[in-house]
Amino acid sequence: MFPRPTRRLPLAAAALLALGGALTTGAWAGRGEATEPHRPERLTPVPSAAGTSTPLSRFAIQSSAKVGDSAAAVSSPGYPARNWYPAGPRSTVLAALLANGVYPDPFRSTNQRQIPRADFDVPWWYRSDFEVEDTERRTFLDFSGVVSAADVYVNGRLVAPASRITGAYTRHELDITSLVRPGTNTVAFRVRPNDPNRDLTMGWLDWLQPPPDRNMGLVRDVLVRREGPVALRDAHVVTKLAVPSLATADLTVRAQVRNDTGSAVTTEVTGSVGDIRFARTVTLGAHESKTLSFSPADVPGLRLTRPEVWWPAGMGGQPLYDLDLTATVGGTPSDTAHERFGIRDVRAPLNADGARQYRVNGRPLLIKGGGWSPDEFLRWDRAYTEDRLKYALDLGLNTLRLEGHLEPDEFFDLADRYGLLALPGWECCDKWEGDVNPNGSGEPWSAADHTVARASMAAEAARLRGHPSVLSFLIGSDAAPDATIEKGYLDALAAADWPVPVIPAASDTSSPRLGDSGMKMTGPYDWVPPGYWYAKREGGATGFNSETSAGPSIPTLDTLRRMMTPAELDTLWKDPDARQYHRSPSVTFGTLKIYDEALTGRYGAPTGLTDYVRKAQLAQYETVRAQFESYRRNATDGDRPATGVVHWMFNSGWPSLHWQLTDRYLDQNGAYFGAKKANEPLHVQFSYDDRSIVVVNNRTAPVRGLTARATLFDPDGTRRFDQSAGGVAVNGGGAHATALTLPPAVGGPARTHLLRLVLSDAAGREVSRNVYWLSTRPDTLDWSDTTWYYTPTTEYADLTGLASMARVPVSAKAVTRASGGVSTTTVTLRHHGSGTTPALLTDVDVVGAEGRPVLPVRWSDNQVSLWPGESVTLTATYRTADLRGSAPAVRVSGWNTPETTVPAG
Repeated sequence: MFPRPTRRLPLAAAALLALGGALTTGAWAGRGEATEPHRPERLTPVPSAAGTSTPLSRFAIQSSAKVGDSAAAVSSPGYPARNWYPAGPRSTVLAALLANGVYPDPFRSTNQRQIPRADFDVPWWYRSDFEVEDTERRTFLDFSGVVSAADVYVNGRLVAPASRITGAYTRHELDITSLVRPGTNTVAFRVRPNDPNRDLTMGWLDWLQPPPDRNMGLVRDVLVRREGPVALRDAHVVTKLAVPSLATADLTVRAQVRNDTGSAVTTEVTGSVGDIRFARTVTLGAHESKTLSFSPADVPGLRLTRPEVWWPAGMGGQPLYDLDLTATVGGTPSDTAHERFGIRDVRAPLNADGARQYRVNGRPLLIKGGGWSPDEFLRWDRAYTEDRLKYALDLGLNTLRLEGHLEPDEFFDLADRYGLLALPGWECCDKWEGDVNPNGSGEPWSAADHTVARASMAAEAARLRGHPSVLSFLIGSDAAPDATIEKGYLDALAAADWPVPVIPAASDTSSPRLGDSGMKMTGPYDWVPPGYWYAKREGGATGFNSETSAGPSIPTLDTLRRMMTPAELDTLWKDPDARQYHRSPSVTFGTLKIYDEALTGRYGAPTGLTDYVRKAQLAQYETVRAQFESYRRNATDGDRPATGVVHWMFNSGWPSLHWQLTDRYLDQNGAYFGAKKANEPLHVQFSYDDRSIVVVNNRTAPVRGLTARATLFDPDGTRRFDQSAGGVAVNGGGAHATALTLPPAVGGPARTHLLRLVLSDAAGREVSRNVYWLSTRPDTLDWSDTTWYYTPTTEYADLTGLASMARVPVSAKAVTRASGGVSTTTVTLRHHGSGTTPALLTDVDVVGAEGRPVLPVRWSDNQVSLWPGESVTLTATYRTADLRGSAPAVRVSGWNTPETTVPAG
């Protein structure tokens, strides 16, 4: 017999069919508005049963500047805490104040600037009451996520000073058995202010305008654990999968057994993985700990035959297994442990060119990723997080990089479930990189800093090691650690049985023991033309680029009007030199000058806000599409193949004007749909470097009998070139095949052309369509003047011919069906124009009563282009509740299509 997974999860793509589950009622979730104030609640009941772990469900917080009472009084039961603010269990100070309506929406305009920073230059108190019925069990506080440090008190007594409780990622277990009394008990944290340049915590670098409180607070659960005389700790499973056969897997179960009493004790530890049972009796001396190990050598059932293997999305299923352990003393349960894990094998050797090449379960994998951002105020919302993860899958991404801001356990649970790989690591450019920080903003480490860093690595390694979604850990970002820091990290990882590769940095550098990173961090971070990505240099499609994009990502008009005032919107399109508050605190990225000059140079000067935004959508669509298409095409090259690309960024922690594929409100702009098009499983694409038409197959099985057709048009629809190639065959697993090549020039006076690519299967069914806007005058890059953030363009492609396209009508018919809380709107678009002009980049939104898009939403396709007489049917899936009681309607607009709205009931 062998253990079966606890559940067989469907492929992630199938999970996308249902966007079920309600968003948290707090309106900030996906909307950025303050919630209503919390009502004071009763204390947290803590059960007496051994092996229970109860998170404190509520806190009250107040500035120490407004609390004149002693720490003993504040941390004692019955303290009145008048005029304190209620806070959730994972809350920064500012997040709690926003929830209580102290400040207006910080995401609107420059409201955040009005929040006084001085209020957060002093410690803040967090206090919470919990109730126990008896004191027969041992009681512990178990927590991490203190930003940046805290004195901890229980029932009026100091349990641990801030010198001991420091670092956002260090985990602490405090024995409070002697202090706990039957009835009401109080825990209080005096949280110190955070400074990411001085503390090993969390910062925001140049991602967004940093919050005034710098995220000080308690951002993870504080647990109250009840146990008997023997505790179980560090329970986990080490898996060894036979690769490449996948025929067997060896499981080794390990756990620490600890005697918390002053006398010897005998305990029986029993465990199970699925149907496999095992047990061992252990005698422990006073306060002694031992590590137990169960392996196939003593439990033959732990060698699995035909194991259920975990795969990334699109490569297979995501089965998970459960480990359960119980320690009993005298026949009475003393403690329990539970861990969920997956079986997979990850390796990442350097290829012949020195690039990091990931292999999962023996198969090579092109990493197609995005940089992940949490909410700016570190507010956790499971439904909102799940919506974003589903968006990543909808875009065809397989990886999310977490540079610092390592999310709670639920994030990785969801990643396991959906088959999304996670690439966590420490952040750059602050205390984490100390005196090797390339930006010089950190400080050299003290002996205490080294201790905190090792403890942080040990805690995160133990927390993340069982998640099959975790691909690697990057112990450096822009810089690799020195020998001393590296040793501390590697020792901690080894002690935790870390199962996947450790990478020294996200940049092209090395560390003493790990050697070369095999990654590059060459940007760009600001606008570059689509042809940039095809050059095998700098950020182009070769090797593993850990963070890169064409920078600005202007949201939709719907989002812009939510985040900016009319005056700010006027400045947005009129003044490229204006400092944009919704960009970055960095001087380098403070304006849109580079982007705006390219927009004007290629498409023509904007004539108003609407024109500016519609041009931005074309620009973002083409650059993001080219980024992913170039890396996909070059993944199987014999010369310097592309092995990975992480779009910087996948999302933003606030309403932003750059670095995002989806915006703070979950709206989808040109960048989103450009990425979605590029990453479709079977895809036909144009190569900007050699004008080849290539078919890329990311499906597992090979495909044969395909026909690729390429047609070039003038903007008015005049056909200039038309050629088909039949009998195209392409292997699976990311392989590509060249179908045909466009001629270097076509006739006619136009300097702007539209290229329509259509891929059909052996039965003649269309399986991929892709439309480009091209120029007879290419963008010219000045490679010699390349900086760390972009390569200048000295001459722009002439796409101004698009402005001459006639306005053409596109009709829409829509119907909506709802079931189980999920609605599906089916939209049929038809180009009824009598001329030859196509409708370019036609965009469709499902809107509610106020005319706002219903979000989140998953479209089968969007921003489509239609020629006269053509039609296409699209589907949108969303939560019925997000209509807010209104009847759905469909809004259609496009580059040269007048906006119309039709009912979709």
